[in-house]
Amino acid sequence: MSPLDSCDPRKAFLSTGFLLMVFPDDQMLQRLYAAFFSLVYLVALIGNLLIITLTTIDQHLQTPMYFFLKNFSLIDICYISVTVPKFIMNSLANSHSISFMGCASQVFFVVFFADTEFALLLVMSYDRYVAICCALHYEAIMNRGSCVQMVTASWFSGCVYGSIHVAGTFSVLFCGSNIVHQFFCDIPPLLTLACSGEQILEYVLIIASFCFAFVCFSFMVASYVYIASTVLRIPSSQGRFKTFSTCMPHLTVVILFLSSGFIAYLGLNSKSPSSLNLFMSVLYSLLPPSLNPVIYSLRNKDMKAVLRIFL
Repeated sequence: MSPLDSCDPRKAFLSTGFLLMVFPDDQMLQRLYAAFFSLVYLVALIGNLLIITLTTIDQHLQTPMYFFLKNFSLIDICYISVTVPKFIMNSLANSHSISFMGCASQVFFVVFFADTEFALLLVMSYDRYVAICCALHYEAIMNRGSCVQMVTASWFSGCVYGSIHVAGTFSVLFCGSNIVHQFFCDIPPLLTLACSGEQILEYVLIIASFCFAFVCFSFMVASYVYIASTVLRIPSSQGRFKTFSTCMPHLTVVILFLSSGFIAYLGLNSKSPSSLNLFMSVLYSLLPPSLNPVIYSLRNKDMKAVLRIFL
């Protein structure tokens, strides 16, 4: 792909859009990748829809924890649906193009759902803290109204973050090649296409976001420190295990989500395709939504019992 017209690069990018080319330009490989992505997408879709269905129809799962889990599964479906179907269609059509507005939409929704998911993980850690450390006041604190307010705040924060980052990313002047070495439009690979010095605002926003995420993560850590100290005071080892096992799915998802996100944003700032880029792309965008239903269903006795009845 030759460089775009440098006389009016912003206008050129608006008219031509971008090319998503992280994978080798081989039709057979493209179809293999499309088949793999379709399988993962189907697994994520079925798993998360199953969790939404079970937590909606079964009366035993009408608690705050499962209310948050239902919203979490909905976010996972939305998050993976932003990027994967477009890639599958492009691969089958042997096309790599995406319009300027389509690219901006992907950036907005990826950040929107990722931040909403992180905010909801913070809410779920608070739910586990109240359930274990303030068990006598759990129903009063985690009432229906407060749960709805916390979920609404999570979605709203994601919308705000998505708007800020899409404005920061697409306020820059793009110049040079329009090839994005990623299978969807994401902030780090897009910033490599910006003219020198244009990325400062978005880099500042990314650093600010990481600082805020670190503060939220510190609250999660503090919650689990209090949870651990409370669990250790339980006399029986069986009681300690049973109590802490309710936190293990959430803790596993937090580690998976944060580690994949940090690795991706620290390593995807590359101007050339590589197997490492491919691995981190899959790790960041496919792994959490597809594994989250497995983590919650396989380690949760209530979910497994309802699933047996449902099937």
